[in-house]
Amino acid sequence: MVQKKKVSGNPEPPETGVLKHPKHFYGRIHILVKNRLWLQVIIALILGILAGLLIGPSFGLIDTDLSKLIGEWASIPGILFLKIIQIVVVPLIFVSIIIGLVGARDLKQLKKIGLIFVVYLIFTTAIAVGIAILLATTIKPGLYVSADSFDLEGNENLSSDISAFSMPDFKDLPSLIDSFFPTNLFGSIVHGELLSIVFFAIIIGISLLILRKNKSRPLISVLSSVQGVCMIIIKWAMLIVPIAVFGMMVKLTSGFGISTLVGLGSYVMTVLLGLFALICVYLILVFIFAKITPLDYLKKIKDAQLLAFSTSSSAVVMPLSMKVSEEKLGVRPSIAEFIIPTGAVINMNGTALYQVIAIIFLAQVFGISLGITSLLVLSFLVIGASIGTPSVPGAGIAVLAMILTGLGIPTLGIILILGVDRILDMSRTTVNVTGDLTASVIIDRTIKEDASPK
Repeated sequence: MVQKKKVSGNPEPPETGVLKHPKHFYGRIHILVKNRLWLQVIIALILGILAGLLIGPSFGLIDTDLSKLIGEWASIPGILFLKIIQIVVVPLIFVSIIIGLVGARDLKQLKKIGLIFVVYLIFTTAIAVGIAILLATTIKPGLYVSADSFDLEGNENLSSDISAFSMPDFKDLPSLIDSFFPTNLFGSIVHGELLSIVFFAIIIGISLLILRKNKSRPLISVLSSVQGVCMIIIKWAMLIVPIAVFGMMVKLTSGFGISTLVGLGSYVMTVLLGLFALICVYLILVFIFAKITPLDYLKKIKDAQLLAFSTSSSAVVMPLSMKVSEEKLGVRPSIAEFIIPTGAVINMNGTALYQVIAIIFLAQVFGISLGITSLLVLSFLVIGASIGTPSVPGAGIAVLAMILTGLGIPTLGIILILGVDRILDMSRTTVNVTGDLTASVIIDRTIKEDASPK
């Protein structure tokens, strides 16, 4: 009689044979890194700017109406890409968080992981906001740009869209907190309420962790199918990324002259300098907690960073980030599979830094003085708003409009920075993904004594 050997190490997870974690889909998108998608995007970006300038007002080669028409048609691939990513980001994050929770060893470990992650999130976001305020008030990029040099007329549609946003007052705080605890999952999905969706995912994930394996398998099988469909759709979307970037840049730069773009250069450089400083903070934290040298760490995570730069979406990079976190950084699966997808929703330090600099920049352009009190209010607003910002391209602009309204800064000023937002969106997404990987490493090393076998 042959005895079955008892496998030591990790106990068989309830999803064995049914569910594949998003990291197993990494091969479908890693090919994009091998094919240097990031380089294709940079080339498309440069060519789009040049083409936009050629048909724009600076050279006057074609009629203004024809220039706008060309820009509208050129932007179609970009609009299609954004729509596709927006379709899959909610179900992908929802499923990934559940899977990460199901893969945890026990609730005690899960509680410790969550607590340390919250501390890390508050600490690093505060640093990001501090860096942004320091740079924006020191360099003062808004002084190099005049609002008179921009055509702010004829943008009633954008103005009406932005006016729909409003900042909650103190008296609205109870209802705001109540909105974080939804009553209808499908309603939250329809309205894109990511914080509510995360809450739902955590509840379901913990419940599946407690539930018997034979009862949890049917739901996990459904989640597996949803997950696979999302990854296929993402693979399709990635095929048009360079074309999408080219078209969006043609549309955005064709409305500006060379002098206008040069004036915005100070703003762009301030944001990029801030993002670079934040990357340095991450490198220091990793060296302190994980004893990994900065160069070694950057070499290990470069694939995830390049894909983040190419796609401008933390959600798209999730499978690759998990693979890098576990295989190159040595993070336990139970930690990486929870921190990475959750971080894609709530760990948006790059976005927070960008929003602070953008707001101070616009205040300087319009001659609005922001005192210490206003800066403190701005800090709290950005820290709160950056948590839950959708991990899709361009989502930061909508949140930015909401904060501008609360501070009394003309929201129409967003038009001033739309032309260069694509470049900054790619850069801040790279920082956001780096922050997620850094969080996974730090948390893994911090609770090493409770490690489950790998």
